[in-house]
Amino acid sequence: MIMKLNFPKLALSIGLCFVFAYLGSTFTPLPGSEWYYHLLNKPSWNPPDWLFPPAWSLLFLLMGIALYLVVMQWDKNKAVKGALFLFGGQLLLNLGWSAAFFGQHSPLLALAVIVPLWLTILLTLVKFRAIVPLAGNLLIPYLLWVSFAAFLNFTIWQLNCV
Repeated sequence: MIMKLNFPKLALSIGLCFVFAYLGSTFTPLPGSEWYYHLLNKPSWNPPDWLFPPAWSLLFLLMGIALYLVVMQWDKNKAVKGALFLFGGQLLLNLGWSAAFFGQHSPLLALAVIVPLWLTILLTLVKFRAIVPLAGNLLIPYLLWVSFAAFLNFTIWQLNCV
């Protein structure tokens, strides 16, 4: 499939995703934060702090490109509206996870959010792939990262639930 690049729509699609990235980052603890750095037990395999900003930046960039590819099919495919609804849902759940884990200091509440987040990402990936296969494939790293994050979240909850 060959399409003419629409820079304003691409910028808006990526920009929307980075608005949610920014909003989620407002919950991220500052270095030295008492709860996250001193009170919360984390497994030895917890990724280093420096890994999260570039990893999430890449994932939000890929989400934005995937969104753009699907939005460009608006007039050609009736399934776009439902796919975009799911995409918006996963953005809100992603933000909700940050608010639950970091904002509320609740690994348990975050677990309750990350399960529907994972499912919504999977459904979005499937819907996007049906519209533009590349768009769905661009969400695979995101699904894998959130799968890892879910296991990490579960482990942190277990280490701290006593």
